[in-house]
Amino acid sequence: MKTLVIALGGNALLQRGDVLSAENQYKSIAKIATAIGKLAERYRIAIVHGNGPQVGLLALQNLAYTDVPPYPLDILGAESQGMIGYMLAQQLSLNSGKHQVSALLTRILVDKNDPAFHDPSKFIGPVYSPEQQQELEKKYGWQLKRDGQYLRRVVPSPVPQSIQDCEAIKLLLDRQHIVICCGGGGIPMVDSPEGYQGVEAVIDKDLAAAKLAEELNAENLIILTDADAVYQDWGTPNQRAIRSATPEDVAPMAVNDGSMGPKLMAVSQFVKRSGQNAYIGALKDIDAVLAGTAGTLIHP
Repeated sequence: MKTLVIALGGNALLQRGDVLSAENQYKSIAKIATAIGKLAERYRIAIVHGNGPQVGLLALQNLAYTDVPPYPLDILGAESQGMIGYMLAQQLSLNSGKHQVSALLTRILVDKNDPAFHDPSKFIGPVYSPEQQQELEKKYGWQLKRDGQYLRRVVPSPVPQSIQDCEAIKLLLDRQHIVICCGGGGIPMVDSPEGYQGVEAVIDKDLAAAKLAEELNAENLIILTDADAVYQDWGTPNQRAIRSATPEDVAPMAVNDGSMGPKLMAVSQFVKRSGQNAYIGALKDIDAVLAGTAGTLIHP
């Protein structure tokens, strides 16, 4: 049976504009559980999910109680993995038939000298108005950057080097478990004289999914988002959907732009290193995307 790595975007857990409540997240997750349950009849499935809104909420809750020193981002990332993993597992267990569902806290090694530590770019938490920037940066020591017409907190996002818990993931897949892992990009760890230690960062979940797919020797990687495909000349009268392309074709678009660029970086990396296919498309079209009749196929 072939292995499929699925990267779920934030829209899979929360619709844009919705309050970040448990009820709303369960409603969103329920929409994908049936589709993934059916795919489990044809594939061994590993699911990677984002955590930007959730880890940002945990960070805010963390700061609200001042009697205890704030917990670092690596611990908050682990908390978000457990929270989202539990919610996904609950819904998937209802729709996966004979398959067991396991959520695994996953540690991922990053380079302590990664330039990302000096240039934070990963958005977390809610949006703020430009008028709030000075107050928030002074109060919390945050760095904020523009996300559309609003501002959001940014944190370092180093490149994943290796999946430390990959052997456990392989064992669960071999037992026909649907495995939820590398949540939020995984818990970022660096090598130090004292051993591996967590660091203040949030890894890009699409790059983590690509690294996972590579280490699992997966036959397919699919990144699900709220766009129905990758578009050439997006936002112009000449925009058109790209249905099939090579990593070389999309190289000019595969940049760290905070939008589709990182997804193209991730799938291009996987395709070049593995020689397998990768897909980008809408959650609602998952079957058609894998069949090549919707979304965008990136091939060798």
